[in-house]
Amino acid sequence: MATISAPGIGSNLDVNGIVTQLMSIERQPLTNLSKSQSSYQAQLSAYGSLRSSLATFQNAVQTMESVATLDAVKTSSSDTTILTSTAGAGASLGSHDVEITNLAAQQKLNSAAFTDSASTVGTGQLTVQFGTYDSGANSFTLNNNKATQTISIGDAQNSLSGIRDAINKAKIGVSATIINDGTGSRLIFTSTDSGAANSIKITVADADGVNTDNTGLSKLAFDPTAVAGSGKNLTQATAARDAALKIDGISVTSSSNAVANAIEGVTLNLVKANPGSTVSVQVTRDSTAVQASVGSFVRAFNDLHTTIGNMTAYDPATGNRGFLQGDTVAVGMLNGMRNTLNNPIAALGGNLTRLSQIGVSFQKDGTLALDATKLQTAIDGNFDGIAGLFSSVGKSGDTRANYAASTSDTKPGIYGVNVTQVASHGKLTGSQASGLTIVSGINDSLVVQVDGTTATVKLGAGTYASAGALASELQSRINGSTAFSGVGISVSVGESSGVLAVTSSSFGSTSAVTIQAGAGATYLFGASPATSTGVDVAGTINGVTAVGSGQVLTSAAGDASSGLSVKVTASAPASLGNIQFSRGYATQLKAWAADLLASKGAIASRSSGLNARIKSITNQTDALNTRLTAVEKQYRTQFAALDAAIGSMNTTSSYLTTQLAKLP
Repeated sequence: MATISAPGIGSNLDVNGIVTQLMSIERQPLTNLSKSQSSYQAQLSAYGSLRSSLATFQNAVQTMESVATLDAVKTSSSDTTILTSTAGAGASLGSHDVEITNLAAQQKLNSAAFTDSASTVGTGQLTVQFGTYDSGANSFTLNNNKATQTISIGDAQNSLSGIRDAINKAKIGVSATIINDGTGSRLIFTSTDSGAANSIKITVADADGVNTDNTGLSKLAFDPTAVAGSGKNLTQATAARDAALKIDGISVTSSSNAVANAIEGVTLNLVKANPGSTVSVQVTRDSTAVQASVGSFVRAFNDLHTTIGNMTAYDPATGNRGFLQGDTVAVGMLNGMRNTLNNPIAALGGNLTRLSQIGVSFQKDGTLALDATKLQTAIDGNFDGIAGLFSSVGKSGDTRANYAASTSDTKPGIYGVNVTQVASHGKLTGSQASGLTIVSGINDSLVVQVDGTTATVKLGAGTYASAGALASELQSRINGSTAFSGVGISVSVGESSGVLAVTSSSFGSTSAVTIQAGAGATYLFGASPATSTGVDVAGTINGVTAVGSGQVLTSAAGDASSGLSVKVTASAPASLGNIQFSRGYATQLKAWAADLLASKGAIASRSSGLNARIKSITNQTDALNTRLTAVEKQYRTQFAALDAAIGSMNTTSSYLTTQLAKLP
């Protein structure tokens, strides 16, 4: 208890000093509240740092979760001036000899010379198609995989430069440039894609009514089967051509100079031809990449372990404590990390089930150490098994049922797959053979609905050589509609005995094709075309009825296999063996971190609790400050009254002393 002192008595009473000392005693609870608040704020800040460190760790293990990260192979070329190469998923180790006869080329077409880029050409429509031109048979076969595109050229685009800009803006698979060769400006058309099947055919609907002559917009017509100057009004500068090469003596053609999967999992990037000689391409394991990836995992683990360790540490020599020393959530995180890595990946099978088998082991302080030599031994001896230690892996016993995905609910285990119904496409089949003559404005339009999306398409006018040629035209027109291509919808069109059939490329119950209207509907498909909606795959996983969507069968909730998705490519119902599913360490730690970082996870709950305590202390401090103001006012009132009373008594005392002194 503090001692109250005053410089004198009576009216000389030190009221301010007395009240100040009394209030210092009254304010002691504020000091205790401030200390508690500072402690909670320090813990809250520590949790913020912990959240940041955990998020960084989560990103690191997410990279390791990808099988591709640890299934790395690399390629090398003996002559990079001839070709370079890269390897991806599925590449097998080996050595290959490659001879390049010729490179793939994009077709280039040149217009006649115009005065300059502002020269007027004409108005109308340009229709661009892609296909293969056979010079021997003088025939042009449409490329069913490339959509027909039509561009309108109005008065605002009728100059050479206007047409160039309109073509480039439309992004139709052809680029346009203007080159002045000294005699005038020429419009150059270049196919975006190389390869023989990407030859260009340009049909013109000229505003002057004549579509093939050498005036107006018709100057840009190019039908490779037509006579020069009469529908073949551009000059070919470079023919479309496939790349031709031999891989280990086997002839290969490719529409692109990036030849993918001729060697499985490998892309050959052709630079120049080397007929008569070969380049050696080596596919080897990328042990350096695997070493680096495992090393990154170890560092990420150790960084988080050190961060948590520092926050929960206590030094008995100095008495220093981490801000989260004794905190159950932080200590639990340390234990959770260790326990996860101490448990083997039992469902993986094989002879790699623990990190210690690839040289990753715990040290005395709880961090991890990497033995690079032991890891290299594992890479050399069991490369395929390393990925399973870190990733979620589903090994299929039948190539017709492949692991597609899983969720956090999927438990490691071996699950049988049985298919009772395979997925199918939606399809429309004509009720009679189609006519072959398409007349503009008479029978050239169709209103087609595919997978719930509707568009109107128009066929090119003319008499087609066969139902197959008409099928190619229809497929190109449907797939060229932006209403379909913009949402990833496409079809294939075939014919049998002249009867056309349109099949959606998608699988399942949402796959359907109908012809809703159009002048050409009956002419092409008859009065009563047959339609069939696709069906979803059906069957069981782990003996429990699964949910089908297209070709994907997903295990139902409530089962150990819940969330396991399998892509079924079987052509008939069958028992498709087992999917062996395991959850690797990176996958487990990623899920563990996600739970902690969730909006209702342990870190958020702990932070919320600390914020609540800080708010409570703030409220208590405000209330106490209000009470202290009242107490101080009361003290001052009381001591002011005391000071007045003492002053009055001093005056009375002086008077009495004076009067008593006058007595005889």
